[in-house]
Amino acid sequence: MLPGPKNLITDVPGLRVGNAQDAALKSGTTVLTADKPFTASVHVMGGAPGTRETDLLAPDKSVARIDALVLSGGSAFGLDACSGVMDALHEADRGFPVGPVRVPLVPGAILFDLLNGGDKDWEQNPYRALGRAAFEAAAEDFELGTAGAGTGALTAMLKGGLGSASLVLDNGVTVGALVAANPLGAVTTPGERHFWAAPFEIGDEFGGIGPDTAGGLGRSLQSRKIEAIQKLGGAPLPPERANTTIAIVASDAALSKAQCQRLATAAHDGIGRAIVPAHSPGDGDLVFAASTGARELEAPDAELGPLCHAAALCLSRAIARAVYHARPEPDDLLPCWSAP
Repeated sequence: MLPGPKNLITDVPGLRVGNAQDAALKSGTTVLTADKPFTASVHVMGGAPGTRETDLLAPDKSVARIDALVLSGGSAFGLDACSGVMDALHEADRGFPVGPVRVPLVPGAILFDLLNGGDKDWEQNPYRALGRAAFEAAAEDFELGTAGAGTGALTAMLKGGLGSASLVLDNGVTVGALVAANPLGAVTTPGERHFWAAPFEIGDEFGGIGPDTAGGLGRSLQSRKIEAIQKLGGAPLPPERANTTIAIVASDAALSKAQCQRLATAAHDGIGRAIVPAHSPGDGDLVFAASTGARELEAPDAELGPLCHAAALCLSRAIARAVYHARPEPDDLLPCWSAP
């Protein structure tokens, strides 16, 4: 397995990703869409998720395909980004047909970035406009790091961000991952140079420094993020709830909703390998899985396993790339990996 030509989720043919962000707000939105509806499902492993229209992605629900997926900052306010995407899809006459009307189906998930130093004193919720702008910007190429839903993301010790990665399997199937990494845990080992995901790095896609050779890792729960949020608030706050890693894994393999759900479930291994600790009660860790259906599998039962493994690998690498590509901005609470 090797990365696709862009090493992005858009190596999956037919997919496009758009970002929109506000530097003063220190927040933004990311949208994944395609030229035609696609199959999708979801799996949640964090204890504090924030979602919209995820129930319809269960395998037993009647809706077969959706029009877009949204990852957004803004906590519950950010769910309104889905409305902006719906507005744009409605104008394009896209959506699920119900008699003479069409209803765009746009599930979404949010991360908490309300306490990151940005100006959140808005008069009107900005996320509807950000969602529409992200949808309208959707393309095969898009920015990583401090962009879109990763604009205001923070990890335990460093700035988080938006990441992506891909792999092309030996059977020709492409799989990719897209993630906004804002976890309670750390993406780097103590010292903040080595990534937990280093064993899965391909080439020097996130620095090429390699794994940490120290032993006994994983026991430190130090968090600059918690310290910074408490200092910013000026009073005791619940920083254990100010987190979440939200992601999408996608493939051109023809998968059912049930198979997409299995893909999403297996991809959570990628979070566990790249973030320590992961899936905490205060994280809303969630993975969507999407299938464009362009490539039929010859032996679905045998080929789904390697596809799930590839999705987890892509997600680990995407998380590390999110932090690797984060860039310094005014009034940041935490340093960047590239400029500690």
